Amino acid sequence: MVMDSIDSPSPPSQSQYQIGHPRHFYLAVDRLQFKMQTLVDLLDLVGRRSCLPVVVCCSTRDDLDSLCSSLSPLPFISSSALYSDLAEDERAFVLEKFCQVATRWNQVNHAGAGNEDDVGKDDRSHMVIVTDACLPLLTSGESPMNAHLLINYELPAKKETYGRRLAACLTADGIVINMVVGGEVVTLKSIEESTGIVMQEMPMQILDIL
Repeated sequence: MVMDSIDSPSPPSQSQYQIGHPRHFYLAVDRLQFKMQTLVDLLDLVGRRSCLPVVVCCSTRDDLDSLCSSLSPLPFISSSALYSDLAEDERAFVLEKFCQVATRWNQVNHAGAGNEDDVGKDDRSHMVIVTDACLPLLTSGESPMNAHLLINYELPAKKETYGRRLAACLTADGIVINMVVGGEVVTLKSIEESTGIVMQEMPMQILDIL
């Protein structure tokens, strides 16, 4: 995984990983051409967590297509995509399937046990790749996806878009990883300052906090 570092406070202590609210991290990538491979390496690692619900957000359809092409071969993750010309019934199916995975994750990790009916079911992590234009429409009655892990492959330029991604995609105690390249450091710091969110560098032992 090719990563660089951004000037930041010292790494968070275990006490800072509090349950009950999202935890925000950044993953600095040395060069733009390494960004996709860094994401592949990251998902190849976190995808080994059984039934982990993951959402990857990007800004454009071209980026969504590139992500689908690069991420679909990952063996431990079942992936789907939400795009503008997806039929309404297919969109509903993708959201419902992901909701089931998220519910199962919460049952196992919060209640401490799964349902007996889950025995023999697909234990792979499940990922939805989505553009901002196709996020769940909460105001129209669609439910949030409640992923445990949200990866912002492209950092949104506006805090409002960042907030919409959180509301539409992430569960209350989820984890956000923002991938940052070069000049995006300025955008990252702007979001921090305007929202009051503190973004720590992603720990190398990411599995320990999932």
